[in-house]
Amino acid sequence: MMKKLTPVIEWGTLLLSTGIVGFFLVVILLDLTIKGLPALSWEFISTFPTEGMTKGGILPAIIGTVLLTLITAAAAAPFGICCAIYLNEYAAETWITKLIRASIRNLAGIPSIIYGLFGLALFVQGLGMGTSLLSAGLTLGLLSLPYIITTTEEALRRIPNSTREAALAVGATQFESIRDVVLPSALPGILTGLVLTLSRAAGETAPILFTGVAFYINNPTGYLNQEFMALPYHLYMLSTQHHSIDEVRPLAYGTALVLLCVVFFLNLTAFYIRYKHNKNAPRAH
Repeated sequence: MMKKLTPVIEWGTLLLSTGIVGFFLVVILLDLTIKGLPALSWEFISTFPTEGMTKGGILPAIIGTVLLTLITAAAAAPFGICCAIYLNEYAAETWITKLIRASIRNLAGIPSIIYGLFGLALFVQGLGMGTSLLSAGLTLGLLSLPYIITTTEEALRRIPNSTREAALAVGATQFESIRDVVLPSALPGILTGLVLTLSRAAGETAPILFTGVAFYINNPTGYLNQEFMALPYHLYMLSTQHHSIDEVRPLAYGTALVLLCVVFFLNLTAFYIRYKHNKNAPRAH
């Protein structure tokens, strides 16, 4: 009798937990939407803050967030993908590679504020880059590396060894089999992991707090060696540090909704890539 009830209890517990989490998620999203939607307008998205940031828009923060995400992707994606290819395709299974993988997973669990302090010591002070967009982007790139390496390696592991052996059997070298067979097959999984990692990086506040983000930039030029505004930090300042918190609260909710939309769009892109891959993948008969 207990053996029959055990699956029912397990599924019931899983569904109950999922329902509780989903309920609170819906409540949070509804609260942000109801309070943030009145602040959204074309003027809010396309203009600069004015009158002590009590009016106007968030255009500099949007530009800064987009540029920061692009720098993070440019700094982390090539190196992370290459590391994953080496670990999965070339490195022998020794205690050294096991130690490297364990270290990568441990790095993924380090609090983001530690990366911010490391970026301050390495990029801002050590390499003399100063507080700038480039320092913040490279810091977020370091934070994103463990996730990109892990997700890319998992995507490569899903490719059967028979695929590699078939490529080698027709005369391809190992490099050619990886370039022409393995990577195209694993590309949807790699891109999915990359987009999800970038969506996480776009919402980070602590790493950029020490490395280049500013409360207000009057005329953002997009130069890599200058400070910048970003949506997460802008939201933090409006919510906790502004001299008229009650007055700017609608702007804070509007900023939160815009940031949520950016992250949602990135996640939706990842899901779309996965869906297209599953749809176009050949089915086994």
